[in-house]
Amino acid sequence: MSQERLDAGPHVHSLIADRWSMRAFADRDVEAEKVRACLEAARWAPSCYNEQPWYFIVGRRGEGEAHARLFDCLVEQNQRWAGEAPVLMISVAKPTFDSGGRTNRHAQHDVGLATMNLMLQAQALGLAAHAMAGFKRKETRETFGVPEDHEPMAAIAIGYPGEADALPEDLAEKERAPRQRRPLSAWVFGETWGEMAPFV
Repeated sequence: MSQERLDAGPHVHSLIADRWSMRAFADRDVEAEKVRACLEAARWAPSCYNEQPWYFIVGRRGEGEAHARLFDCLVEQNQRWAGEAPVLMISVAKPTFDSGGRTNRHAQHDVGLATMNLMLQAQALGLAAHAMAGFKRKETRETFGVPEDHEPMAAIAIGYPGEADALPEDLAEKERAPRQRRPLSAWVFGETWGEMAPFV
């Protein structure tokens, strides 16, 4: 299924313009090589001093217990739909540099870059990826033994696109709702804060 495309302008690549965070997933497993390709894309994200401060906990449905344990770490609202996704992940940031243990204030930013690479690779492979803030960090840490000096960041559901009609009605309405984004004029500034850049 597809949602109405945003008017992203003529120069925005279709991988970006067509990507959206769907909740409806088809009853179809994601091939292991496609999961690896998504993670490989994350590996090539830029990072401060090439620190690569990202980690991903990954569960594929039907392989061991990781998928079910990741599902249990989601908040109830996300459990209503994300369990249908055959791949679940949680991203983790290491907020200090390997050398010297200094705080890496860019770590979360860099994990976000890696996650976006992963999501765009999923889109290129005909998959859908939906990142979620709604998961239980303490439970994630305890369930998977995440070190205290690492920070669970976001949950991610990945699968083949499904049909909105398969979702509960309230979620189906959200699935069909048009996407919205703030115009450039609201956040691209030039000479001073709040003053729109002239080229916008």
